Amino acid sequence: MSLDKNLPEKLSIITSKAAISTFSHIGKRDKISADKAAVDTMRNELNKLNIDGKIVIGEGELDEAPMLYIGEKVGNIGPSLDIAVDPVEGTNFVANNLPGSLSVIAVAEKGNLFNAPETYMEKIAVNHEIPNDAIDLDYSIEKNLSNLSDIKNVNISDLTVCLLDRPRHNKIVDELKRLKANIKFITDGDIAGALYVTNKKYNVDMYFGIGGGPEGVLAACALDSYNCYFQGRFLFKKPQDKNRAKKMGIVNLYKKYEINEIVKGESIFCATGITDGDLVNGVKLKDNMFITQTLVTQKNISNNIIINKLPST
Repeated sequence: MSLDKNLPEKLSIITSKAAISTFSHIGKRDKISADKAAVDTMRNELNKLNIDGKIVIGEGELDEAPMLYIGEKVGNIGPSLDIAVDPVEGTNFVANNLPGSLSVIAVAEKGNLFNAPETYMEKIAVNHEIPNDAIDLDYSIEKNLSNLSDIKNVNISDLTVCLLDRPRHNKIVDELKRLKANIKFITDGDIAGALYVTNKKYNVDMYFGIGGGPEGVLAACALDSYNCYFQGRFLFKKPQDKNRAKKMGIVNLYKKYEINEIVKGESIFCATGITDGDLVNGVKLKDNMFITQTLVTQKNISNNIIINKLPST
């Protein structure tokens, strides 16, 4: 069974409406209210679809999130789908009117999206031009960059690595500086950061570091459509995190996951800009119409930017 050919457009409208719902919250220093507005809108719109949907990546578990929680059922009667959501990727960006916030959804057939726990994940991603065996989480940073430089026929000093600007990455940053690699820091926006490897125009050769596990699954959906390489490994620091993972069916807590283990078969990824960013423009209001840009990716189908115009009233 293939996904409904009209589903990408329908999903782009849902992420667009979720993004629009945060418009009045941009720059108001209230990330909780912005996130709630997007969550409420996205849930309401998903429930209008003729699907039998299950949230596998959401705002948390039932005891943590009243809406769009992991395991929540959405939609009406229709094909069974796994759904991953991040109603506001970059809540701080919205709260402080900074570039790069997105509203994100990914879907696949039932059983084809990894049910990721709310924990950290080590991640590494490179462009589709790089052989899969050239990059690995278990390689040293120097080996990964040496392999990249050999394949690209450039010096390590010509390579750029993107990672979150966090204290947990201090040792990585020190090593990158020692190797004289270029660093592109991001303050939030883990999904967008990984997607920078998809196109040379972003000037990022490798995405690396520790970010959210759920965001890793969402990024993997888009990267899979671009035939990029992605590898992830969950980090469980607390006993309750390990117990939760085991309940989700994760037996080997230290396993490295390849992209085809995270997303199987066909998937659709939609990311609508809330504030302007490198991937897409943010929400604009003109002549009583909201204008949105949405990056839509789907395996074996040309990736598109969909522009939606929706009335402001």
